[in-house]
Amino acid sequence: MKYDVFGIGNAIMDFLIQVHPDELIELDLKKGQFHLIDEEHSKKILEKVKNSEMKIVPGGSSANTLYGISLIGGSVVFCGKVGKDKHGDIYEQKLIGANAKSNIKRIDSHKTGHAITFITPDSERTFAVHLGAAIKLEKEDIFFDDLKNSKILHIEGYQLEDPSLRSVSLHAMDFAKKNNVKISIDLADSGIVGRNKEDIKKIVKEFADIIFANEDEAKSFVNKKPDEALHEISEMCDIAVIKLGEKGSLVKRGNEIHKINPYKSKAKDTTGAGDMYAAGFLHGLANNYDLEKCGNIGSYLAAKVVEQIGARLDKIDKEAIDKIKQ
Repeated sequence: MKYDVFGIGNAIMDFLIQVHPDELIELDLKKGQFHLIDEEHSKKILEKVKNSEMKIVPGGSSANTLYGISLIGGSVVFCGKVGKDKHGDIYEQKLIGANAKSNIKRIDSHKTGHAITFITPDSERTFAVHLGAAIKLEKEDIFFDDLKNSKILHIEGYQLEDPSLRSVSLHAMDFAKKNNVKISIDLADSGIVGRNKEDIKKIVKEFADIIFANEDEAKSFVNKKPDEALHEISEMCDIAVIKLGEKGSLVKRGNEIHKINPYKSKAKDTTGAGDMYAAGFLHGLANNYDLEKCGNIGSYLAAKVVEQIGARLDKIDKEAIDKIKQ
């Protein structure tokens, strides 16, 4: 295969702001949750925080994961949609600069989407997301030749709530399944899972080979604690992964179960931890590493990204990763 991973996701910019939890109450945002907002609501929030220090960087769960894979030497393709604006320029430039292939389409009618990401002192993040151009992704935007020549298709859970985005993702998953491309789904957000539980279960059972979920997402999905959730989710797919934050992760395939230990880190911002874990895991899987090594690479990358503000590492210690692979 020409590519390790083909990813589909919301191509959005992250507006990172450090806040006190009381400020989230004033903004009517639930701490730790994903909030989908329209352009008018976004303008109101940005007006209220206009005096706050803000870091603006490319984001989006699937794109973050592909960025991580590329950073450690993997070959990736990203499919998404941005506006013909300054943020769209930055988004695509950063993607190409990371040696990822861009399948990004650009449109005049909508601005590039953004996620206003509020980071509280406990390193938790709360999202207010205006999808902008990302919501206009269509089936025709998928480069099927690239998808056919990829080992894994990676879908973020954020694509599975909006009916039109879900339709695009289902079309891609159906094509991938017919062409023996493995399908990876990151559940992404407990709120999305809770609101769309039955639909997502059907999708997982029909298409998924690999499922990533954190504790809250697993609880929302099957209403069980991590150990029990791992077993139930593993019955729906080939490989189930439950991320436990500072406690590590659990991985199961058939009767094979691994408890992956965490790497020590001093967390500043948990944004991107799950995305970078998936990057390490999928990189390992694409290169036929055993599940324990896949989990260890993911755990290492997740530990490194939480030590900084933002979801993407600027550089990586490849010697440390090489040691994990041995």
